[in-house]
Amino acid sequence: MAYSVIKENDLFLITDLSGDILTDSKEGFGLYTKDTRFLSRLALTVNGAKPIVLTSKVDRNYVSNIVLTNPEIKDGEKLWRESVEIVRTRFIYKGILYETIRVTNFNPHSQRVSIDLEINADFQDMFVVRGFQDGQVGQKTGGRQLASGVSIDYGGVDDVKRSLLVEWMEAPAHVVTSNEGAVITYQIDLEAGQSTSINLFFVPVIDEVYPERHSHATAIQELQRSYTNWEKTSTWVSSNHPFFDHLYRQGLSDIRALLTDLGFGLFPVAGLPWYAVPFGRDSLITALQLLPVHPEIAKGTIMTMARYQGEKSDSWRDEQPGKIMHELRDGELANTNQVPFKPYYGTVDATPLFLILIGEYVKWTDDTLLFEKMIPNIKRALEWIDACGNLDESSFVTYNTESAKGITNQGWKDSSNSVVHRNGEYAKAPIALAEVQGYVYQAKTTIAELLRTMKPYSNDYKMIAWSSKLIAEAEELAKMFEKEFWVESDRFYAMALDGDRRQVETVTSNPGHLLMSGMLKPHRAEAVADKLVSKGLFSGYGIRTMAEGEKGYNPISYHNGSVWPHDNSLCLMGLNHEGFHKEALTVMEGLLAAGASFENHRLPELFCGYTTDKGEPFRYPVACSPQAWAAATPFVFIEVMLGMRLDYTIRQVSLHPVLPAGMDLLSVRSLRLGSGMLDVDVNRSNEACAYHVLANTTGWTIGSH
Repeated sequence: MAYSVIKENDLFLITDLSGDILTDSKEGFGLYTKDTRFLSRLALTVNGAKPIVLTSKVDRNYVSNIVLTNPEIKDGEKLWRESVEIVRTRFIYKGILYETIRVTNFNPHSQRVSIDLEINADFQDMFVVRGFQDGQVGQKTGGRQLASGVSIDYGGVDDVKRSLLVEWMEAPAHVVTSNEGAVITYQIDLEAGQSTSINLFFVPVIDEVYPERHSHATAIQELQRSYTNWEKTSTWVSSNHPFFDHLYRQGLSDIRALLTDLGFGLFPVAGLPWYAVPFGRDSLITALQLLPVHPEIAKGTIMTMARYQGEKSDSWRDEQPGKIMHELRDGELANTNQVPFKPYYGTVDATPLFLILIGEYVKWTDDTLLFEKMIPNIKRALEWIDACGNLDESSFVTYNTESAKGITNQGWKDSSNSVVHRNGEYAKAPIALAEVQGYVYQAKTTIAELLRTMKPYSNDYKMIAWSSKLIAEAEELAKMFEKEFWVESDRFYAMALDGDRRQVETVTSNPGHLLMSGMLKPHRAEAVADKLVSKGLFSGYGIRTMAEGEKGYNPISYHNGSVWPHDNSLCLMGLNHEGFHKEALTVMEGLLAAGASFENHRLPELFCGYTTDKGEPFRYPVACSPQAWAAATPFVFIEVMLGMRLDYTIRQVSLHPVLPAGMDLLSVRSLRLGSGMLDVDVNRSNEACAYHVLANTTGWTIGSH
């Protein structure tokens, strides 16, 4: 990873490994919030020369530590090579980037060191930075010097005033401001072995609202405290498989870094660096994965999605009443409607996933108050599924892009070439994706189960009738799905039906998501499980998005042969739900082997679909890292290793533990469920796994299956 990135709430910084942001870089480095780049240049020189990087790392996802030294400098203030150390430490807290530059003189004599910082802000919209969109934008009004800092100001065409405020604690020797930003110069005289520090604050200011500034020491203490509290309140897992423990803890840290609050509770944004915004599908799936570890994140996600639920028909945004958004952007182009992303609704699966998350969250937490509050949103989402989602009146939920700047394919495989027939022809809309029908089935049956079981609804005639209606609709959908999607020659399901109701027979991972829905008959579920771990789909490191041998297969494509950990995790949920423990172990062991080879031992957004005989898995060139639903994949392993299934109607947790190769001991502590927590140990002896419940305050009984 040739960049450094840190994030807190909705402010993030991405730089090169030296900590610089160079104007001519193609990577889009900068300091961003509200889809706007507030810092577009930050270049540090020592005695006029660019320093050499010794090490560059991000500790626990929130503190960037970069150690630099000087090259040999013969002109001006001479410096012997590697005689000065410069340590740049950065973190973000409550809307401010804090930076400390610590300079140490390792010469055996006194030395004058000049530190220059070139600073600029272009206030470019994220879409412009990434080359996706041009448009009418505002203009910068230049830089100005203040008593203890400089400000660079911008007036947007959206009538939003934006400024970058750079402040310091230690006064520099010189400051020069211009329309090109500012140059800040420190002249530092150091004795042999002496160190000194420069403390800076980079503050994005929107409409003259200034975040509260703290000392560097106070801010980092508070930030560290929040991470410590996050870990303490998490389900804690340990095993004798050292890599799994690292993967799990890395996932916890990654998710914490990706949390954002728009005023409705914490929820995970999609990923860094370019998707640090709310995404319906990504945020919902990540929250679903997080249920055993941090169920409260699901509540924040549900509340955020409900706030932006579609209200009207707007083809520019692909919006319909009751629909859950795809993506929310807040930059200048979105604010002025030059791009349809405030928010954009071009997703076919977020709406049923919203309902699934509500149902599963309430099961896990007994938060009946949230369910009651969400009843109007649930009804509107179901109305969208039954009306707007059923574009071709086929009884299946389909999609068809209306927006001129919308997304062509609106399932999770949203690249333009991802739904392809075996003859190489791309499917034409309206398209019905296999997994989406499973989501709809699961959404309706889950909501129906809660209506039948929860008080006071279980004694309410109207709610009982509503529940029965949802069950009937779900069963009819299952019958229709079986008839139209099953491909007997493959012993598998088509990934989709196209606009002519033709099967897209290409073998893909999409039908693997059906297993978690409970929609399939046992013999069909077994066929799906077998196919997922077959040679064509399973690479050895994970389930591919498309099977090797298909005409559209490409192991280095985004969606047609790569491996996505979150895709595998949804398949794992289903394999566990249907009792296919052997197949689940195969997938889990593949992902563990893959994760061990990646930087920071972190599962990336995706990786190439080559088989294990090619060596370590190949990284995908532009994969997000960290990425929310990849970071949360190890949390699904907990459910799978415990063989955990919930029966809400009788409030029983069934366990059937299985452990991957290399693990004989597993301890799970403070797994939150119902009104309390569950502590469980699993031991393997003579290839058999047994569990021991050490504590159970959940209000649920424990059984085996």
